[in-house]
Amino acid sequence: MARVLDAFAHRGEISVTLLARDWPPATESSSRWQWQRVDPFYLGRAWRDWSFMRAVQKIAENYTILQSHERIPGATIFRAGDGVHAAWLEQYAKTQSALARLAVNVSPYHRLICAAEREMFAHPALRYVICNSRMVRDDIIRRFRVAEDKLVVIYNGIDTDYFSPASVECHRQSQRRAWGIPEDAPLLAVIGSGFLRKGLAVALNALSAHPSVFLLIVGSDKRQEHYTQLAGKAGVASRVRFLGALTDVRLVYGAADALILPTLYDPFPNVCIEALACGLPLLTSPTCGAAEWITEGENGWVIDALDDDGYRSAVGAWLESWGDPAARTSLKNAARATAVPHTLSAMTEILTNLYQRLSKTYNNVTPCAQILT
Repeated sequence: MARVLDAFAHRGEISVTLLARDWPPATESSSRWQWQRVDPFYLGRAWRDWSFMRAVQKIAENYTILQSHERIPGATIFRAGDGVHAAWLEQYAKTQSALARLAVNVSPYHRLICAAEREMFAHPALRYVICNSRMVRDDIIRRFRVAEDKLVVIYNGIDTDYFSPASVECHRQSQRRAWGIPEDAPLLAVIGSGFLRKGLAVALNALSAHPSVFLLIVGSDKRQEHYTQLAGKAGVASRVRFLGALTDVRLVYGAADALILPTLYDPFPNVCIEALACGLPLLTSPTCGAAEWITEGENGWVIDALDDDGYRSAVGAWLESWGDPAARTSLKNAARATAVPHTLSAMTEILTNLYQRLSKTYNNVTPCAQILT
């Protein structure tokens, strides 16, 4: 969100007002766009989302274009950064007991989000949906019958100079020493909070079949002790490092050799493009949007999120390539080449073109975009 706002601010072509409950302190670029606090009273997360939605709908008449990052019926543009909530619930259900699935089905929060999602996609005000992967686009078409010409795939952009092999390799030796990782050990990384969604249990089980492989885990989870115990049961605790949240994840990209993310559902996590840009091949699931960038054995592997044996085999295939200097270099170069086109400027250019197309329907008046979070 911050990257998009800063990129638009530097271009100066679109007047932007951000509506949010809260936002970090102003930066030099953020002085070029406005922020309005929208923080109605609430108790509980269902009321929280409902009250925010209602407050925004009342304010929306003040703006030419309403771009929402939340499921708000009446938005002109919706950025489906979280994908389809119903799709996430279906994947989540595969890990739950019958009683837990029932609790989700009757949950006021999940019922509200699913209802708002259906209403928003059917609302006549909706002109475009920005999808950050083809996976999300195709799911919206299948579930909600949204016309394909309303759906625009715009991948997240990153600073490919900031995230590059050259910018992270300097951290390799120092961080491995700091985390107690042998300099010559093959090292995987899992990055992201919410360990159930990210498939950490599967990653730990995959490690058990390969005694030379170490694993870094970045992120937080209220059940971290449970996953620490899982590492012990899998016999890999001595090769696993729980790092918590890091302010500079490039330290991990520099130390690691590949990113493993057996995620249950992820529209397109930024860590995937960042890792690829730093030359790390990716092992992930078909329910991760980044999977559509992966060519088997060239820049990564794609395996079902719940396929323990499949991930053991994939880690074995990666390990075989890692052990061959020529193959390791080829993987690294292919990973980097995958991400290089997806810069911040490329993303901003596509978004600007989208706004310009939309503005033609408003008598060519420069649109005032309101971006919500």
